Amino acid sequence: MSTARTHAPIRFLSSPRQRALAGASALFIAAAAAYLGYWASVARWHQATDDAYVDGNVVEITPQISGTVVEIGADDTQFVRQGEALVRLDPADARVALDQAEAQLARTVREVRNLFDTTAGLQAQVAEREAALATAREDLARRERLGSSGAISAEELQHARETERGAEAALLAATEQLEANRARVDGTTLADHPDVRDAAAAVRSAFLTYSRTTLPAPVSGFVAKRNVQLGERVSPGAPLMSVVPLDQVWVDANFKEPQLAQMRIGQPVVLTSDLYGRGVRYDGRIVGFGAGTGSAFALLPAQNATGNWIKIVQRVPVRIALDPRELAARPLEIGLSMKVDVDVRDRHGARLQALVQRDPSYTTSVFAAGNDAADAEVRAIIAANDPTERTAGRERALVARAVGEAAHGL
Repeated sequence: MSTARTHAPIRFLSSPRQRALAGASALFIAAAAAYLGYWASVARWHQATDDAYVDGNVVEITPQISGTVVEIGADDTQFVRQGEALVRLDPADARVALDQAEAQLARTVREVRNLFDTTAGLQAQVAEREAALATAREDLARRERLGSSGAISAEELQHARETERGAEAALLAATEQLEANRARVDGTTLADHPDVRDAAAAVRSAFLTYSRTTLPAPVSGFVAKRNVQLGERVSPGAPLMSVVPLDQVWVDANFKEPQLAQMRIGQPVVLTSDLYGRGVRYDGRIVGFGAGTGSAFALLPAQNATGNWIKIVQRVPVRIALDPRELAARPLEIGLSMKVDVDVRDRHGARLQALVQRDPSYTTSVFAAGNDAADAEVRAIIAANDPTERTAGRERALVARAVGEAAHGL
């Protein structure tokens, strides 16, 4: 007797639980495929970090001389332009020293001018002694001819010989005096004479000291960290305040070690700031990499040669330059947080390029004005105490005025 077995038809996903699991699996596979496609087309070409901060130059204002503060020209948060006076020191002592140096220069110019004039007088004296010697020799020769015939006495002939020897000695003394005076002025002019240059250097030093009683702003920017007060006695090198040029800021982004292998100088960067939100983007470019990790330059570097050492992924600062126009439209203060996204598609060149800086990165000309003014002061003192320079100065002034009038007439 055979028994017939009946098999129920197989039904897939018959229960709600099975259908839910299948839907979740399909969704997961689709998400994985979508992420794989996104990574292959976009994500693998980008490296991002939110460990980034705005950095920039903080210019310390420090005095070059000692003095008492009598004026403060700017306070915290105020904007100052390059060359504006920030702090003034009491100039009384510096003014007295400058007056003394100027008086000494004027005295030296007159003394050296006297040396040049003395040389001309000594030359005339030597010419006079040469003429006297020639006369004495002629007189001696005439008396020697007369003495051979007995026309004059031996005493008169001896007197003529002594007169010649005296004239020779006088000429020798005058010549040596002329040479000694020439040794002090030969090969120089009044302005180039060592004594005048020494006195002029003293004037320049005193003038620079006097000009340094005013501390100008080396750059345009915002004043920060003012810690100087009126009446305070300050010493050279003491920080009085800081000036921050916010048009010269950059971003230091700290990337992890595995992210650095694909980065190169010049790669484009997109940045967002917590200050303005994600709606405001800044465009930048990588301009350099740090020479070491942040921990390597810390005040207390990590000591890894210990028994309980734990490996920690290190970060290296990457400098990013910002677009000046975007920075001017939306300024950033130093220390603000930034989010950085680097496009690493272009990987040409070495990771650490040895770029040589040919021109100065930053310059200021506010301190050069003191040198020019000191030179002008020296020239004015020399001209005031030398008639030839004074006459030449008047002639130059007349020529300059005539040229100016002609140009104005045109």
